[in-house]
Amino acid sequence: MAEGVFRSRASMLGVEHCFQVSSAGTRCYQKGSSPDDRAVSAAAGYGIDISALQARCVEDLDLAAFDWIFAMDHENFEDIGRITGFGERPQVRLVMSFVPGRGQDAIHDPYYGTHRDFMRVMDDLFLASAHILCNLVGHVYE
Repeated sequence: MAEGVFRSRASMLGVEHCFQVSSAGTRCYQKGSSPDDRAVSAAAGYGIDISALQARCVEDLDLAAFDWIFAMDHENFEDIGRITGFGERPQVRLVMSFVPGRGQDAIHDPYYGTHRDFMRVMDDLFLASAHILCNLVGHVYE
């Protein structure tokens, strides 16, 4: 969902060419699987098609090739930090870290929740993406 939302927001701003966006999990048992139908439905409600995405594992990515990595929750933040060594590059942040007043908030996995929980995640991802892009777009053009 996060990859779809970020791509959509970047495209709306006409800056999609400035970003390489990949989504990956820290638990690799779902590698290669399609998104949950409820996630596809929630994204479709916002006009975003994530049905063709496949689960990837963070271990399969060259994390040094990224400037930023955004973790959904504190556990993922710690896992990614251990992998990257919490160095200066890539910068590892919580996805909500740019949202005023919500910098330490986690986006919880809605898998065991309801459709409403998936929609709440979409709302948070739209909010986070807007703030991330607002902060990063200036850096893109510097």
